[in-house]
Amino acid sequence: MAQQAYMTETADGGSGPERPGTRHRRLMNRMVNRLFGGWRGDPRIWRRGIVVATLAVLLALVMLVHARIPNRIGNLGSLTETFLPWLGVLVPLLLVLAFVRKSVTALIAVLLPAIMWLNLFGGLLTDKAATGGDLTVATHNVNAGNTDPSGTARDVAASGADVLALEELTASAVPVYEKALASTYKYHSVQGTVGLWSKYPLSGVKAVDIKLGWTRAMRGTVTTPAGQVAVYVAHLPSVRVKLEAGFTARQRDKSADALGEAIADEPIAEVVLLGDLNGTMNDRSLNAVTAQMRSTQGAAGSGFGFSWPASFPMARIDQIMVRGIEPVSSWTLPQTGSDHLPVAARVEIDT
Repeated sequence: MAQQAYMTETADGGSGPERPGTRHRRLMNRMVNRLFGGWRGDPRIWRRGIVVATLAVLLALVMLVHARIPNRIGNLGSLTETFLPWLGVLVPLLLVLAFVRKSVTALIAVLLPAIMWLNLFGGLLTDKAATGGDLTVATHNVNAGNTDPSGTARDVAASGADVLALEELTASAVPVYEKALASTYKYHSVQGTVGLWSKYPLSGVKAVDIKLGWTRAMRGTVTTPAGQVAVYVAHLPSVRVKLEAGFTARQRDKSADALGEAIADEPIAEVVLLGDLNGTMNDRSLNAVTAQMRSTQGAAGSGFGFSWPASFPMARIDQIMVRGIEPVSSWTLPQTGSDHLPVAARVEIDT
């Protein structure tokens, strides 16, 4: 088939072959004219869209000063920080409104929250996972109402984790998990509603008091081929969003402080924390823990790693955090019979 030749008018009024790239520039100019052609010569392009511009500036301010939003009224600051990444969804919406209003002012203003969001979360959009590592760890809130505990146990064991933490264990379900995991994990201990399973020897196992009156946290020393690691398992109290009270998290915050104190007093330098913290790394109420540990997802994951709710994950409240250990990779596992997704990580023990 003969190649079609595009013609363009020459200086003497004739026509000749269209120069390379000219057709693409014409198409681009046509597109720009369609988008902005009606804006030329219109002095209102700077005066229109003030409401959209104002909303954009307010959104940027929330991202900028989220740590200063007070918790005195309904823990509003923690609520904002829990779902802070989702504020980015508003940026495209504001951008569309700026185009609809044909407002240059609004378009410029929308750049502010876009830049702020990228500054806060842009690093999570890249894949930072590497190869190698000494130890694979995983954690899963199995849900007290799980109707298939044996299937859930098989699913998490299939992840290849050397050390596995389970939370929200019921007395009736514990024997089921113990039986299902026995062939994979030689060592295990259950303290209250949390449990720790390991392919390597466990010692120094004890409950950790997080000021609840019953046991929802524990620690144990795992002797791996690369050295000893102190492993903490915790399930902090749930939080609730109530119209009359806001984001109720007082007990969670108190338990987080107690857990942070226990980890700070840990004599072993290499520490792994596994569990459902009912809070994100952005939540300032978890500072007692997050200030002294690193998130494997933030350091070696890809994306946000949201873990809850399993049907449509909106927040990462299930955490793997380390101290004195280098994260190598981090990921979420497929959905089980729980309302949480399991999370896993590969780490390098620095001995």
